Amino acid sequence: MTHKPTERVLNILNFLSISPKKLTLTEISEAINVPKSTLYPIMQTMLERNFVSLEKNSLKYSIGISAFCIGTSLYSRNKYMIEFIQKIMKDIVGNIDETCQMGVLDGNNVLYVLKEDPVKDMDIRLISRVGKRIPAYCTALGKALLSQHKIEEIKSLYPDGLKAITKNTITDFNVLENQLKKIRETNVALEVEEVTKFLRCYAVPLTSKGRIMGAVSISIPTFRATEEKNKLAVELLLKAKEKIDSVNFG
Repeated sequence: MTHKPTERVLNILNFLSISPKKLTLTEISEAINVPKSTLYPIMQTMLERNFVSLEKNSLKYSIGISAFCIGTSLYSRNKYMIEFIQKIMKDIVGNIDETCQMGVLDGNNVLYVLKEDPVKDMDIRLISRVGKRIPAYCTALGKALLSQHKIEEIKSLYPDGLKAITKNTITDFNVLENQLKKIRETNVALEVEEVTKFLRCYAVPLTSKGRIMGAVSISIPTFRATEEKNKLAVELLLKAKEKIDSVNFG
């Protein structure tokens, strides 16, 4: 169950962090769909704690020094892990010559945080990119990230149901539940043309202390997805999972 006040604070910080300009209270209110009367006291508290800053002349908000310091601290702490995972992803690409991506769960979406492309030109343009969010239920990364969730929790994440992006997108919660059970057994998630035509993706969850903290995937155009290449993708991902989990991901 989502805690609304906390969700609002996180939405404010997220929106301000990605905005290229400073924003008025009205602009923030409209962007995150929260009434100004509700938003104002939240902004005042965040302003007092320096999580946002306010330009007095224009009355526009931007991200504050406290949020910046926390972000910098987290980045410094996790810099080694990021570099470690990137190296493993580069090794994967070098072994299979296909795109490798990492994502984390952001609400009910996959947030793409790392990507390694092969040197050759892409035969199929992926709609995913670092910083992009895509519904988790229809991607291999997302299914890996959701695999520890009970189906009741997943239904609450998608109160309007599972909507089709392509004709192959899974829209039945029962089908999704069966796939998640298989992922828990094998540690491997699969998605075939559910988001992008002619693209097959495999993914594995990355865990820390028994909790899924992220996932890594390999995307293969269907016309190159031979039995041999599919098997190699699974082997590379499982080896990557073993290495990353062993150094306490997260």
